[in-house]
Amino acid sequence: MEIIKPKAITKNSTVGIFTPSFPAHVAFRDKYLHGLSELKRIGFNVIEGSLTKKAIDHGYRSGSPQKRADEFMELINNPEVDFLMATIGGNNSSSMLELLNYETIRKERKIITGYSDVTSLHMAIYTQAGLSTFYGPAVVPTFGEWPKVFPESLDSFFHLASQKDISQFELPFFPKWSNHFRDAENGDWKNIAREWNDNSPYPILNAGKVTGKLMIANINTLCCVAGSIYFPDFTDKILLLEQMSVSFANEERMLYQLKNAGVFKQIKGLIIGKPEFLDTAGADFSNDELIQSIIGDVDYPVITGFDCSHTHPMHTLAQDILVEFDTKKKSALTILESAVE
Repeated sequence: MEIIKPKAITKNSTVGIFTPSFPAHVAFRDKYLHGLSELKRIGFNVIEGSLTKKAIDHGYRSGSPQKRADEFMELINNPEVDFLMATIGGNNSSSMLELLNYETIRKERKIITGYSDVTSLHMAIYTQAGLSTFYGPAVVPTFGEWPKVFPESLDSFFHLASQKDISQFELPFFPKWSNHFRDAENGDWKNIAREWNDNSPYPILNAGKVTGKLMIANINTLCCVAGSIYFPDFTDKILLLEQMSVSFANEERMLYQLKNAGVFKQIKGLIIGKPEFLDTAGADFSNDELIQSIIGDVDYPVITGFDCSHTHPMHTLAQDILVEFDTKKKSALTILESAVE
């Protein structure tokens, strides 16, 4: 299937909010409402999905798989909605996949953005609808930032979502980054100032320069669709993998699952994002050493610590977009084509 691009947006466009898994709009109500106010301050019009608007939850999920799928498709079909944004991730977006109308999703060609557990939707829409989606901001973690969304995260998303004439755009290198956890339930998210780290050049596990189509995924969510019709062919792709919480024991298991599935033999470049939480699980070696030991000696470029993950600020990237991956460049990635039409 030919992969098509979504339609471009403007800052007057209307965003439809959907909650595919965890009900953060209830659990973190104040931060969610702040995120909506930030979207409106920027200029976007906001329409909450039918399920999200009710502000109810079922503990670990916002509703049944059917209700979550219905909400998603209602926003896809709504002519007033120009693009869709997830409230947050979670663990169960994959339960919606068999209930979506992929023919309609392809026909409407709307930008769909979110990350982490939303990976299951990214992979399903890519394989079943042939539509490129955005691995990018979600309402609560991105626009719910206090006192306002980080301009770097907003600029990265909006540049990709609005520019129809990109032919060569080198991603900026963020001088600072943060993985500072502040509780979203007790007010810490706005009462405690965020702590920052100086950014260092991305660690290079294998040097090189390649051009190819980029695919982006959360590692554990990608493993959840492995072996299904939603698992894409990664042949000759540049693969960007990220995860929120990295325990060496779980990371080894998941990376070996991808290795045993042949993924690391298919791709032509590998990028690993910064983890928000790192747990060595008692190991006496580093995360980079663990990754290197799993992928082995490869003939393509590999870097770690990339700023498209659960840390802030965050680059937005589009599935199957043509990029140049060059480890000699501080930014590592240059976008070679527009992500929208």
